[in-house]
Amino acid sequence: MANTKSADKAARQARKRQAVNNSRKSAIRTAVRKVEHALAAGNAADAAAALKVAEPQLARGAVKRALSKNAASRTVSRLTKKVKALQPKA
Repeated sequence: MANTKSADKAARQARKRQAVNNSRKSAIRTAVRKVEHALAAGNAADAAAALKVAEPQLARGAVKRALSKNAASRTVSRLTKKVKALQPKA
């Protein structure tokens, strides 16, 4: 329980930010999961398309501080590496 009006407002803002961040993180996890499912199925085209959707979401999440810049970069790097390994060599 907040003791002052400013503490009460800070608590409200924190709850609101937490809800936004949780929503963002959930969308990011869903996008990453779609890439991983496509990879598991061995579908290179679907995996590449899903990665195109997931990469900007991860970048936005890092900019908006829903997750750290390094975590976003690491995830994109690992997914890209897996998608490239699945594609036929030209």
